[in-house]
Amino acid sequence: MKIDDVSLTLFAWDDIPATRYALGSANLLGHSALGLLTLRTDDGLEGHAFLGSATYSAALDAQGLIAKLKPLVMGQDPLDRERLYQDMWKRNRHTSLRSIGAMDIALHDIAAKAAGVPLYKLLGGYRQSIRAYASSAIMTSRSEYAEEAVRYRDGGWAAYKIHPPTEWREDIEVCRAVRAAVGDDFDIMLDSTWSYSYEQAIKVGRAIEELNFYWYEDPLADDDLMGCIKLREKLSIPLMATEYSPGGFTNYVPWIINKATDYLRGDVAVKGGITPILKTAHLAEAFGMNYEVHHGGNSLNNWANLHVILSIRNTTYFEVLLPTEAQKYGIIDDLEPDADGVIHAPTAPGLGAKIDFDLIQAKTVDVLR
Repeated sequence: MKIDDVSLTLFAWDDIPATRYALGSANLLGHSALGLLTLRTDDGLEGHAFLGSATYSAALDAQGLIAKLKPLVMGQDPLDRERLYQDMWKRNRHTSLRSIGAMDIALHDIAAKAAGVPLYKLLGGYRQSIRAYASSAIMTSRSEYAEEAVRYRDGGWAAYKIHPPTEWREDIEVCRAVRAAVGDDFDIMLDSTWSYSYEQAIKVGRAIEELNFYWYEDPLADDDLMGCIKLREKLSIPLMATEYSPGGFTNYVPWIINKATDYLRGDVAVKGGITPILKTAHLAEAFGMNYEVHHGGNSLNNWANLHVILSIRNTTYFEVLLPTEAQKYGIIDDLEPDADGVIHAPTAPGLGAKIDFDLIQAKTVDVLR
């Protein structure tokens, strides 16, 4: 079996609600573009992945994927995923981690389809389901956060995560309002999106410790290893970092050996695919740490994330970023928690998602080969 064709179809995503999660992470224009990556083999199998998100157009990565990564996989056996990943990683200075991740996901999709099993079974199935938590956008008032958290608590979801206004005093008040609204027996997390100084991070951390928050995510700059070491020494609440720590998966090592974070973090888009996050999850397990998987940025990435989650022991929840209208596109019958807030394993071979090819054809902007 050899790869004999690679194409990337750019398609428009319109009517996206205005959203903001952090400085520099916003869609206020209402549109973006995703890319459908298709790898075809000489015996008729196809592997797919999506490129891009509501806040990051696939057009920004498209040319690099085709120019730098397509030549590496053409004519190759798609089952040689580790070798191909290593070859692609050598090009990381000339293309993006998102592009490498899309190629890696499509290769995994082919492998599981060739085996006739859902991908998580090929990776080494550990569970059949996972509880979901709702992850807010930045909102305008404390009451909005509180009302949304209550709605998801009452809907059976496992937890609620706050992306706060990123003004530390107001962030504390938002956290207090949410805790008061949902009561003491519901998990809440805070993701401060790298927005605080060390002194501010201490004050917010101590406040949410008193509120019994479940974890404290990214209070400091993404490369502030020393700051996180000091912060973790001062606080008892579990600290989460490394979502966007620069470098490849080997860059997790200094965070582990310096005890700079309690949980490791990442997803298939920002870390370069299934291969590196699976490696890291197993590494984290050896050190008694969880690997909590971040939202993937688009629908098909979230299916890939789910397969990794279902194949490992050391993760707690599945993240659902809100509003869903700004996160879900291009999939028929997309992932959705059941009445108990649980996401269940896909049953079809490969990634198992039903890609909306009719929508993609109707919204195609360009096809790169």
